[in-house]
Amino acid sequence: MAQHAPPARGARLGRAAGANGSVSTVSGVVLLLPGASRFAPGPVRPLARALARSGGAQGLVAHPVVHGAGPREEDAAWAADEAVRLYGDVPVCLAGFGAGGRAALLAAGHGAVNSVVALAPCLTEGVDAGSPEPVKQLAGRQVLIVHGTNDARSDPESSFRLAERAKKANRSTCRFEVHSDGHGLREHRSEVVALAVDFVRGAMHSGRWSRPVVDALAAPPPLGLRMPLASGFGRSLRG
Repeated sequence: MAQHAPPARGARLGRAAGANGSVSTVSGVVLLLPGASRFAPGPVRPLARALARSGGAQGLVAHPVVHGAGPREEDAAWAADEAVRLYGDVPVCLAGFGAGGRAALLAAGHGAVNSVVALAPCLTEGVDAGSPEPVKQLAGRQVLIVHGTNDARSDPESSFRLAERAKKANRSTCRFEVHSDGHGLREHRSEVVALAVDFVRGAMHSGRWSRPVVDALAAPPPLGLRMPLASGFGRSLRG
């Protein structure tokens, strides 16, 4: 596998959560890419804890990618290299928020990556209509995008347009809208985390998802790309 450039600004893998700390039992790695500011990590920290609780017994490990001033595509690709070096030939999920969401989408072409979760990704689409965000690297990956409809920092329509183009080449693409929520996805944090955990577990291990995710993956655009995230999503799964 090709080695990628070292990370910028001192990026490194943070402490692993899950899999009971045993390298020998690791069956999948989730790399968590926070936003541009460490003071506004969005759903990344609660997602790491939830993944460790839900998937640790099955060998799932979650590593935050620690950085100085916002993750880039190169940092995400380097982190995937590190996951392979540490754990061998296991599937990798790139899960990011804000700038980390964009980095996850861009680095999805890494050979070890089998899935991507992009939460409120900060995309450049719309800034320069002549240079849309690439999507060919998403082919063959399971892709989940989640965006709040009231996001004033990152235009939710940009992620819809990216998902629309990605869906043409990759049917395994879905997008959920969190109605009335903003960039940090605070109002429905528990539902967003539960959705991401359900998606990651299905992509990494079981190949099975909750009914809303199955419906979103199967529905043609725009339905499967504007799927509303229902209130109480996580509670309904436990029921």
